[in-house]
Amino acid sequence: MKTLIIFNPWAGHGRAGKLLPKIEAYLHELEVEYDLLFTNGPGDGIELTKSADFSQYSGLIAAGGDGTLFEMINGYYQNSSAVRIPIGIIPVGTSNAFVKDMDFHDHDWKPALDTIKAGKTRKFDVGHFTSEGKTWYYLNILGLGLVADIVATANKLKALGTVSYTLASLYHILKLQTFQVKMTLDGELIERENVFVEISNTRYTGNYLMAPAAITNDGLLDITILSPKNRIGLIRSFPKIITGEHIHMEEVECFQASHIRIETNIPKVLTPDGELMGSTPLEIDCLKQAVEVFWK
Repeated sequence: MKTLIIFNPWAGHGRAGKLLPKIEAYLHELEVEYDLLFTNGPGDGIELTKSADFSQYSGLIAAGGDGTLFEMINGYYQNSSAVRIPIGIIPVGTSNAFVKDMDFHDHDWKPALDTIKAGKTRKFDVGHFTSEGKTWYYLNILGLGLVADIVATANKLKALGTVSYTLASLYHILKLQTFQVKMTLDGELIERENVFVEISNTRYTGNYLMAPAAITNDGLLDITILSPKNRIGLIRSFPKIITGEHIHMEEVECFQASHIRIETNIPKVLTPDGELMGSTPLEIDCLKQAVEVFWK
């Protein structure tokens, strides 16, 4: 049976489109039958996935970055097909944090295709959240505060590639702002003056090992919060986020929960899987092992 590929040719500043001939050649080499559907703008990945007939395919693949995968998983849950099929990704976008949990590098599209061809899958948790009266799903992370501000600025610097996140991080650390957050984690109330909150399903946020203890099929989301720290101290500790050592800082707290409610003293924009949408207050649930993912 064929594999359906939702392909974003504009991912990675057009890099994905340039790679398409090589990707198709490798698919033929692997003897993978496939159909290609191309996105042309924001939201297309949702609509293309939503309207697909899953009964005609053995797998559903997002070819792009984390944003393409985000759109695909949301279209997946809006699809009315009775059949549910495994999903996967061909990492050809600017940010490809999802594949890092398979210990692939950002742009290891060949090993990703090998994984899809092998057909081995594992069950994967899905984050489900409601904000501003709308429901969304995510596979990687959802953040607010400093992390969302960084994404907004990094998006403007995408032409610089992955370094855009580092530059955006330094910029927002220098103009650091705090806010009050009230979180209910499986019924336990936590209130803090805060810099950021990250709700992780996978270990990585961009190039950062944000939640090194995260397990993608345990039915729990990993919450990382950062309390106020002076700017110089935060800049000095910034490299620790790359290696995951930040979780040992006294200003950082880590929790796990399956149901989360978040309120803030001022509305804070959300960044699920690197997108910018919705705002606080919000509720998040972990849907345990809700989707099958092609996995090495």
